[in-house]
Amino acid sequence: MAAGFAEAGADLELVGITKRFPGFTAIEDLDLRIPAGSFFALLGPSGCGKTTTLRLVAGLEQPTAGRILIGGRDVTNVKPYQRPVNTVFQSYALFPHMSVINNVAFGLRRRGIADPYGKAHEALQLVELDHLSNRRPQQLSGGQQQRVALARAVVNRPSLLLLDEPLGALDLKLRRQMQLELKSIQNEVGLTFVHVTHDQEEAMTMADTVAVMNKGAIEQMGAPEELYELPRTAFVANFLGQSNLFTGEVTSSGGPTGAAASIVVAVGGAKIEVPSERAQRHSGRVTIGVRPEKLVLHSSQPKKEAGTNVLGPGRITDVSFSGVSTQYQLVLPGFGLVTVFAQNMVFGPVVNLGAEVWVSWNVDHGFGLLDEPEVAPKFEPDTDTATIAAQARRELMAEIEEG
Repeated sequence: MAAGFAEAGADLELVGITKRFPGFTAIEDLDLRIPAGSFFALLGPSGCGKTTTLRLVAGLEQPTAGRILIGGRDVTNVKPYQRPVNTVFQSYALFPHMSVINNVAFGLRRRGIADPYGKAHEALQLVELDHLSNRRPQQLSGGQQQRVALARAVVNRPSLLLLDEPLGALDLKLRRQMQLELKSIQNEVGLTFVHVTHDQEEAMTMADTVAVMNKGAIEQMGAPEELYELPRTAFVANFLGQSNLFTGEVTSSGGPTGAAASIVVAVGGAKIEVPSERAQRHSGRVTIGVRPEKLVLHSSQPKKEAGTNVLGPGRITDVSFSGVSTQYQLVLPGFGLVTVFAQNMVFGPVVNLGAEVWVSWNVDHGFGLLDEPEVAPKFEPDTDTATIAAQARRELMAEIEEG
């Protein structure tokens, strides 16, 4: 079935890409290389530049500076329809007056490709919708429409398939199902998928490589597990999941555990140990962290053992049930607010609101960040749209008065 779609996609390379709009810089000097045949996720919050990057690759925007190469070919100045790229949007953009099979075959027919309907049926078989090929889009569910849009993109055998938050309009259960299906399809057809999303779980579930983007630049890139377990910056630590971060002075290197080299950081009157290989900086004032699910709650002070960090006592200020786990928030003097995720092994909370508790965690689960503590923001705050419009109006009125 998938033999016709087994050709691998092309690699994508962005060299020194900058994109400026009136009043702000969306992307600044971005270098990126995505290997052929990979599933790559560009992850970040609204306004970080990820959708602008996708539009630049698709040819829907022109870079202010830099080059875009697909399969080694410079396409920076190539028209969108001449690029070996297809995009799947969140809105699906299906033709409502056409049947499913005609939607999928549309691009092939326009380009004069032989056997357009045979290829369209192959693509629909790939997304398991060939049995609905004669229906109209409005007769399909949201998830089915998404799969038709995917088939319409895949049937053109693009070197790059760009996914612009394509699952955002789906409900949670269907979104998770589509995440697995997209990954399966990518493995089967062998194309290069570039997926833009703000959903951390979505990126980590599907992608081979994730790039976390912030303020027009990539903060960190790597395998999902690597980014989660060893974030390099505070932004990555808090955007990709949650983290408890502490700042203090490094008091020694070598560590009391003796098992492996580590640093010891003085925070709030306590000593916290972090393995040296998991810390980006080893001297001076540093920020260290630990994920909430790595912490263990204790209702009495635990015995301090080698290889374990212990903090407390603190007091529980919030208890939130979320199904699989319960989130506890506690205030630790000298440390501020600390979050703990505890798996729900019994009915009801392990400790109650207002309880006095201690927390502990394995030294090997900590990490140290590259950030300078309290570092200044990289960009000045963006000028908002209303201000830009008002400025443009003033300039236009001035020109009219001068005329």
